[in-house]
Amino acid sequence: MFVTRKHLSRRTVLRGLGATVALPLLDAMIPARTALAQTAGAPKPKLAFVYFPHGAIMSQWTPAAEGKSFELAPLLAPLAPFKNQLTIVSGLENKHASGPTHAITPGTWLSGVSPRISHDPYGGVTADQIAALAIGQDTPLPSLEVSTEEAVGGGACDRNYGCSYGATISFRTPSTPLPMEFNPRKLFQRLFGQGDTPEEREVLAAQYASILDVVAGKAAALQKVVGPSDRRMLSDYLESVREIERRVQKMEENDLSHIALPDAPVGIPSSFDEQMNLMFDTVALAWQANLTRITSFMMAAEVSNMTYNHVDVPDAFHALSHHQNNAAKLERLARVQTYHSRAFARFVQKLKDTPDGDGSMLDNSLLVYGSNMSNSNAHDHFPLPMALVGGGCGKVKGGQHLKYPDRTPVANMLLTVLQRAGVPLESLGDSTGAFAEV
Repeated sequence: MFVTRKHLSRRTVLRGLGATVALPLLDAMIPARTALAQTAGAPKPKLAFVYFPHGAIMSQWTPAAEGKSFELAPLLAPLAPFKNQLTIVSGLENKHASGPTHAITPGTWLSGVSPRISHDPYGGVTADQIAALAIGQDTPLPSLEVSTEEAVGGGACDRNYGCSYGATISFRTPSTPLPMEFNPRKLFQRLFGQGDTPEEREVLAAQYASILDVVAGKAAALQKVVGPSDRRMLSDYLESVREIERRVQKMEENDLSHIALPDAPVGIPSSFDEQMNLMFDTVALAWQANLTRITSFMMAAEVSNMTYNHVDVPDAFHALSHHQNNAAKLERLARVQTYHSRAFARFVQKLKDTPDGDGSMLDNSLLVYGSNMSNSNAHDHFPLPMALVGGGCGKVKGGQHLKYPDRTPVANMLLTVLQRAGVPLESLGDSTGAFAEV
């Protein structure tokens, strides 16, 4: 890609009265007569670690064939459109999740380190935070940690380990667990801002229906000086911001937290499906705006009691995961797990549809999709359901099912992901080496 006009800084933002709207990569940000790959605007690798609790029905996850001739099993069927950029990795184990399963499973997924027995958390720095430190420092947010529901406690806590490991998949330091943001409005405000002080926020709420109205004049002025393709991209991007904000507001209108109902979480919408999609869409928008390039995402809380009525499953998720090999329960559990893959696939499609440099955001991303549990009924941690999606800036082969020797450390795959993203790392936790085949 080449441009001939004077270029804008990649850090250009629209500002006004406490609101800041970052911008996607525009042609005008690329210096004239300079190849994209040789500029600061060259696409940078983006990483997402997307976690679902309670494992997977492995017979419905694992392809029968290895190599490139594999066919997708039912639980991963929603990812069929991206098969050429999908790598399924089998044979992996995380022995560090053994013990009080729900209490330590999330927090050990990305570390390859056993937690210390103590109510004061002490485990391992997780892969997402290693990436944040190594390659995430040139974005406003080195990393973003999100979920769809608040950690529910109870079975996700343990008298010896406390609650920290069950509430997050991200540890910045061995003793610093990071909270997962589950409120869409708070996430949106964190990314785009709505006033730095209560006074500013009061003015904004009274005068502007959208944060975009605050910067509308500056956006219009910018559109006058950029080329036709940039005007289209800028218009589409700002409309995406406005649409997400509209959806957040609409969801809040349906919020029942103002009614004295027991167990009604404040500020969280009643539609779990809309909650899931909105959080994924906001992450995609944050990536497009270059606000962050590293995200960890919990698709449900550990020991979640969420019901999935939108896929005709009235059972509480955690209770259903203890299926006792009952055929009817397994069928309903498969519906829940397929839904997770479908919601994730929707996010993948959004990345594929979003331009990024000479390709798409999916081309320049590497997404880890999986769980730290295998058979939920047995609470085991082998073989783990793990998959990679995305081109990784051309450094990931894709389109294959890789079967490694039984009980290969999952840390090997995490190490591989970090190395492909440009993190100079020789080992991670109990890793024994990176995967050359990925």
